[in-house]
Amino acid sequence: MSCASATLVVWTSAWLHGAAAADDVLDALGFWAELHEVVADDDGTATALDLPGPDEAPVGPALLLASLRRASATAARLVMPVPGDVRGLGGNGALGKCALRAGQAAVLPDVGVGLVPSLVADGVLRWTVFDLPSSSGAEHVPIGEAEHGLASAMREAATALVTLDVARHRPNVRAEIAALSADQAKLDWPAGMPPRALRVLQRVAEVAAILTVAAS
Repeated sequence: MSCASATLVVWTSAWLHGAAAADDVLDALGFWAELHEVVADDDGTATALDLPGPDEAPVGPALLLASLRRASATAARLVMPVPGDVRGLGGNGALGKCALRAGQAAVLPDVGVGLVPSLVADGVLRWTVFDLPSSSGAEHVPIGEAEHGLASAMREAATALVTLDVARHRPNVRAEIAALSADQAKLDWPAGMPPRALRVLQRVAEVAAILTVAAS
């Protein structure tokens, strides 16, 4: 589903390739929290990227972008681990464990780091930068396969709602799903983003809205 890490990955990748400005990245992150702060998990990572260590005051995301540029980062990818599957995070180290708790991470393999967001106060999202133990590539699902799978998930979710007769207990269930989907639709994405990839993200938001209503 759409999450803070997805926003960071897409917009940072666009910025690294000259398709967005640094301010665009910062503005997009504002959807998730009023204030973002960055700190390294260990002193080694802090020294390598010239970021504050775990016992120092955090800095803003603008300095993180500058650090990634200096480190010659070229791409970022989204990892959404689940119990038993932490591929792309270098095993069950500090990064893998923290990302598993958060359910998300932004990984920059060529720099050898991963970032995990956590809400540390009302309106304050902290990004912790971890060392990535292994830069081995993660398995990728082709965009066509992902789109087809999400279409199937939509049908299955709709069938489940009918089977559970959710609408009988909650007559406004369709409006609830539409409202949740609309919130995700407010997210901004780079102008040059491939339409098919954008369509997949939008459909993921619809599936997430259905599951949220069903679970409640």
